[in-house]
Amino acid sequence: MKIALIAHDQKKNEMVNFMIAYEKIFSQHTLYSTGTTGARIMENTSLHINRLASGPLGGDQQIGALVTTGDLDLIIFFRDPLTAQPHEPDVTALLRLCDVYGIPLATNVATAELLVKALELGFFSWREVVDKYKENN
Repeated sequence: MKIALIAHDQKKNEMVNFMIAYEKIFSQHTLYSTGTTGARIMENTSLHINRLASGPLGGDQQIGALVTTGDLDLIIFFRDPLTAQPHEPDVTALLRLCDVYGIPLATNVATAELLVKALELGFFSWREVVDKYKENN
């Protein structure tokens, strides 16, 4: 599975702790992240992250582009709902793209944990079938 990881500044520590807790599961997948979040995760785990630009510098848009090309299966985006974000239109566009393309999206730890447990149990196997179908057509 191809998974994107994003965290607003006030949520980066939470993301790092989440990735430490589920490092074994995430190590079996291809990971993408916005710049600073990816750097922080790699500093604290043995995970390899394909780092994109920082969110405010276009990273959210880069992840959106991966959604539109079918190159992502899941997004974990720890948003800070209490702080105004200068790139809020990019965030909103990314959330909309997840809905348009049917990409599972967690915006908080509780939902992210449910998705990771589902991933561990193989409940996202249907995405692999869809990906193979796309490759053959």
